[in-house]
Amino acid sequence: MYPRFGLACALLALAANAAAEEPEDAALHLQFTNVAQKHAAFPSPYEGTNSLRARERTEETSDLTVYAGWRPWQGAELWVNPEIDQGFGLSNTVGVAGFPSGEAYKIGANQPYLRIPRVFLRQVIALGNEAEPVEAGANQLAGSRAKDNITITVGKFSVGDIFDANEYAHDPRGDFFNWSIIDSGAFDYAADPWGYTNGAAAEWNRGAWSVRGGVFQMSRVPNNKVTGIHFAQFMAVAEIERRYEFAGHAGKARLLVFDNHARMGSYVDATALAAATGTTPDIALVRRKQSRGGVALNVEQEVAPGIGAFVRASRNDGSKEAYEFTEINRSIAAGVSVKGERWGRAEDEVGLAAVRNQLSAQARTYFAAGGIGILIGDGALRYGDEDIAEAYYSIAVRKQLSITIDAQRIVHPAYNRDRGPVTIWGARTHFEF
Repeated sequence: MYPRFGLACALLALAANAAAEEPEDAALHLQFTNVAQKHAAFPSPYEGTNSLRARERTEETSDLTVYAGWRPWQGAELWVNPEIDQGFGLSNTVGVAGFPSGEAYKIGANQPYLRIPRVFLRQVIALGNEAEPVEAGANQLAGSRAKDNITITVGKFSVGDIFDANEYAHDPRGDFFNWSIIDSGAFDYAADPWGYTNGAAAEWNRGAWSVRGGVFQMSRVPNNKVTGIHFAQFMAVAEIERRYEFAGHAGKARLLVFDNHARMGSYVDATALAAATGTTPDIALVRRKQSRGGVALNVEQEVAPGIGAFVRASRNDGSKEAYEFTEINRSIAAGVSVKGERWGRAEDEVGLAAVRNQLSAQARTYFAAGGIGILIGDGALRYGDEDIAEAYYSIAVRKQLSITIDAQRIVHPAYNRDRGPVTIWGARTHFEF
């Protein structure tokens, strides 16, 4: 993988200038990320359609993204992000509800393929005269903006670009790997299999407060591609954020609520139909138009210079199937991030986190009877909470290049006491400019 992607990086680096310090009217940035993960064989008395394969495995993913943006008029930015992807997640990205790689998508390929995950317009409307600087970066033009503002984003992008952000755990290219650590596990956000969709969001930022709201297109069938532009099936989401200081250290608290409106199935209906017909439950047979909501609390706190901690807690309606993200009905995660200043490596970073994911009683019954979901389904289930611990060390080789070593210990993968535990080792190479 490296030679093809490495050549593309070099050519684009020659074609583009480094991030400008002056206000920008246009910019071009690039990132390349490669993640390799491996696990040894682990206990597994049986396997189903969506099981993490028990034999020893190694998988690798790579993505090369170009961030091209320009300012069509005052306060506006238009961005396009063409991307080349290659590779698969472990077991084709199934077998663990809190999947171990945020760089692994639900669709993969052995050969590089091109897609465009983001095409969006952002408009900032000033609400005051006080300005704040904006640094050059991916999907962000250098310059300044009003500190108090209304920001409107329209187009194709990720819900996670705006909602459920966290300074210490939200970027699989820079911090933690695990899905249920970098995002609130029970936040079943609208997305295609790569994590993007069409939608619109508005943010009101004033002083220490921000309020956000958005409407996003859901796929016509759960866990499927988003095709065309329609909002017959949609997610509505709202979030309130409060910035504060505690003992002289900055912190943020966010409360998010969402509601999905789509054709989805009830676990009770699926298991009842299976019992009546003597078959295995199939959630697709009982889908009808209904809604499924949830809530997430997300707190980040600087503890000391270079040390930050976070907590995420989330819950959703566990009576119905997961639609776009993963089978998690309740989740609580906590962790800490430490910069390397204390040992003379200021740009290095260490992260430690743990998460507990849970299924509802209705979901447990469905999967115990042999049901299949988005990411899980062993054909049977002896339930146990899915507990995951993750640790990483990121080494800054140069300003634009980092190498990360990661380890995850997963107890009861896919909530099954009959499987695991399993340790997954990972390595990440990330380049950006």
